[in-house]
Amino acid sequence: MNVVDSSAWLSYFAGDSNARLFAKPIEALDKLLVPSITITEVFKSVLRQRNEESAIEVAAHMEQGTVIVLDGELAINAAVFGVELKLPLADSIIYATAQKYDAVVWTQDADFKGLESVKFYPKAKAT
Repeated sequence: MNVVDSSAWLSYFAGDSNARLFAKPIEALDKLLVPSITITEVFKSVLRQRNEESAIEVAAHMEQGTVIVLDGELAINAAVFGVELKLPLADSIIYATAQKYDAVVWTQDADFKGLESVKFYPKAKAT
């Protein structure tokens, strides 16, 4: 199973030099888990940078995977990971989701670097 972090989704949709790294887990829909917080983050970013129509299209693509809603158990686990691993709120939810479902986190967010079951790729430098 795969969980794709918001930074990796944005890379994929932007078609930047790291996009190909995230294509495989994103396009393997039968193994794709989508924490609802990633939909929020990506929708907000696309809405800010482009427009509502583009943001809706991006969210619809993301929802082709299995959307994982934040429930009480997941929220508590995320809080624990947040404290123990010093992760920001959204990252702790994403990581807790991956841990619950024995999934790999795909990301270019340095907050995840070095964590168990994470495939981290540094952001491509702008040229």
